[in-house]
Amino acid sequence: MFLSILRTIDELLNGITMYRAMLYFLIILWILSATLSLVDALPFNFLEITASSFVILGACYISNKLFSKIFKVSTNLESTYITALILIFIILPAKSFPDFVFIALASVFAMGSKYALAINKKHIFNPAGIAVFLTAIFSIGYASWWIGNFWTLIPILIGGLLIVKKIQRISLIVVFLITFLGATLYFSFINQSDIPSTIKSLVLDSPILFFSFVMLVEPLTSPTRKKMQIIYGILVGVLAGSQFSIGPFYSTHETALVLGNIFAFLVGFRRRLVLTFLEKSQIANGVYELKFNLNKKFAYLPGQYLEWTLSHNKPDSRGVRRYFTIASSPTEDTVRLGIKINKEKSSSFKKTLMDLENGSKINAGQLGGDFVLPENKSEKLVFIAGGIGITPFRSIVKYLIDKKEKRDIVLFYCASDVSDLVYRDLFESAKSIGLKTHYVCTRPPQGWKGKTGRIDEEMIKEEVPDFSARTFYLSGPSAMVDGYKKLLKSLGIKPQKIVTDYFPGY
Repeated sequence: MFLSILRTIDELLNGITMYRAMLYFLIILWILSATLSLVDALPFNFLEITASSFVILGACYISNKLFSKIFKVSTNLESTYITALILIFIILPAKSFPDFVFIALASVFAMGSKYALAINKKHIFNPAGIAVFLTAIFSIGYASWWIGNFWTLIPILIGGLLIVKKIQRISLIVVFLITFLGATLYFSFINQSDIPSTIKSLVLDSPILFFSFVMLVEPLTSPTRKKMQIIYGILVGVLAGSQFSIGPFYSTHETALVLGNIFAFLVGFRRRLVLTFLEKSQIANGVYELKFNLNKKFAYLPGQYLEWTLSHNKPDSRGVRRYFTIASSPTEDTVRLGIKINKEKSSSFKKTLMDLENGSKINAGQLGGDFVLPENKSEKLVFIAGGIGITPFRSIVKYLIDKKEKRDIVLFYCASDVSDLVYRDLFESAKSIGLKTHYVCTRPPQGWKGKTGRIDEEMIKEEVPDFSARTFYLSGPSAMVDGYKKLLKSLGIKPQKIVTDYFPGY
């Protein structure tokens, strides 16, 4: 029963983008808050929260449209609504004309930061965070963070965990919360504050969970590599939990976030790419390879992904942004994508992608991912790919071939039908660099000489006798990855020796 519920949750999360998931979460949180205001559970009434929400939403929408025309950059309505809802939750609802002026200015600052405080069309700061930071600096108004209260604690925790599961940043959240708690208790101790009261306040009456799950993990302003995420979490945790003042700067949540965003920008990929569509080719049933050209090459590691943005009419619940692993190698002149598409069930994004004409433009950014080769070239590896999950391995293997770099690698490539196996010529040519490939087919044709059925303990032990000394890389649909993770753990493979690709649905 429990496993069935988890599978259902995975299917629901994989059916929408992280932006749409966040938007739904914030809308539900707004409905809950509005309901609580009706029963006097919050320090303001329903009319105040509703009126303030309309002003913030209106100011964000209008100013975003205006800035997009001035800076000649396409808009993203989902992002606009998400920022507006965050502002609603961290600024106390207006009760007077000056209050309405403040929330309207904060909305304009938030939208303007996406365009004015950006480099190479990539904004540096969390829009809501920088907005309340700037209004405080200029003494226009201050964030109240009213969303942190007893009544919203459980909904934020549940929704936040789902968001983190979707974007796979649980380690960032854990490191941040531990660091924040430690810093807060340290300063409470040296200031001789009541420690039990401090802990109670942090648990029951603090916005820290909302800050963590909604603002800290924002993909565009936080690091994409796990090591940098850990450092980022520690940095923001120390700053948010400390008590300091330097001139007009105080130790607030927004100050900690803004400083953390600067760090993330410095250590991250700081470009917004514009790619030109060249051609597409069908490489298997329902599987296509798309090639794009770049005016200027960019550095990436084989196995990493990009966030792709493709504006189109009437986007469905998957939105206008998607994450795809780069199928090409850094040694190649073009950027390749391998995608699987079902013409009846595929998203509006994929359908638009498939209809691109030669010369069409598409934007990409947010380069990231830790599904890359280990620095130690002598480390023995096992790759397990299912379906379109083969794309990062195509990138890695092509890179090794071009660099003539030998590695001890065993590849298990699983597919339902033999015709679904792609890039076979490449993998066969990779024997020279140490790759040993096993094709595994669940519906083998007559005369099939490869492996059949599912990969199990016996198959791994037979083909990889030294499996306990290897690191395993898994890429494919989430159900497949979860299943093989359990298999490997039953074989005694430690979690740190299992690397999984970021694969949020396809």
